[in-house]
Amino acid sequence: MKKKEKNTVKNKSKSNTKVYLILMIIILGLFFGANYGYSQFQPASSTNQNMTITIPKGSSTNAIANLLEENKLIKNPLAFKLYVKYTKLDAKLKAGKFELSPAMNLQEITNVLVEGNAIIDTVRFTIPEGYNVKQIAKKLADEGLVNETKFLDVLKDGDFDYDFIKQIPRNDNIEYFLEGYLFPETYEIKKGATEKEIIDKMLAQFDKEWKPEWIEAAKNKKLSFHELVTLASIVEREVVADKERPIVAGVFYNRLNDSWNLQSCATVQFVIGKQKDTLTFADLEIKNPYNTYINTGLPPGPIGNPGRKSLEAVIYPAEHDYYFFVTKKDNSGEHYFSKTFAEHQKYDAKSRGNW
Repeated sequence: MKKKEKNTVKNKSKSNTKVYLILMIIILGLFFGANYGYSQFQPASSTNQNMTITIPKGSSTNAIANLLEENKLIKNPLAFKLYVKYTKLDAKLKAGKFELSPAMNLQEITNVLVEGNAIIDTVRFTIPEGYNVKQIAKKLADEGLVNETKFLDVLKDGDFDYDFIKQIPRNDNIEYFLEGYLFPETYEIKKGATEKEIIDKMLAQFDKEWKPEWIEAAKNKKLSFHELVTLASIVEREVVADKERPIVAGVFYNRLNDSWNLQSCATVQFVIGKQKDTLTFADLEIKNPYNTYINTGLPPGPIGNPGRKSLEAVIYPAEHDYYFFVTKKDNSGEHYFSKTFAEHQKYDAKSRGNW
């Protein structure tokens, strides 16, 4: 009996050892398996260098996983598929162009693809202050951004939803309804943007630039919103030095208040459609509602698109007794200002002597 009991104990001990060994193998297997599995969710590399990948529209989760692996952004496509399925994000993966890094883990990569932080191909363009719509259309067409004719056609319709547009009068003498309201600025737009989208971007900027406090200040000027923008466009084309914009605006207000003709050369240049260093008497006598040499008051609409400084100048003009100004012609871009015509003639002669 003792021998049998001894063998039983011995066999039991061997059996327990086998169980322990099996358990150890299972535990080690689970440990290494978990460690391996965990590692598959970690960054594919420590290289923190972004790369751009494009996820085509309609791509399946499997296709996205393979694309990420091909670009060495993930270690294992199966791990990616399991992760997005477990987190229920597989249906939320978006198409587009994305910047990803091998140093990102699966969660970070997935977040980018789900949140849709796609890179949009963009292009920048600059509209100089004072350009009229024809100049803008030609510039954008030359840069390959618009069809010139279509761009101008959209400007005639003025079919945009901004409150300030309701204040623009429908006048047959205004060739392009939105002349004056395409704010001069540097813009960034998506490639392939339509003519209407580009125009809308510039109108939105004008809406942003027109300050609420200007509305109250403008009430004392006895001019409508459209007339203020028209006057600002004239100041824009007449002045080079920013410090002179309020002074020139003041000159024009003095003339308007005393029912003088504005006699702005810039309006005549708008009529003839080109910049001339010297206007002839024939130019000054052209019959056109925009010619402020033969018509009293402001022209029907803006002669270009004014910038911030010119808009501000007509809202807050300088108060003085000047009625005349003439360029110094000394390459400074500045003017001589005078109160009387006799004084103006002296400055005009001095200006001519600076050539």
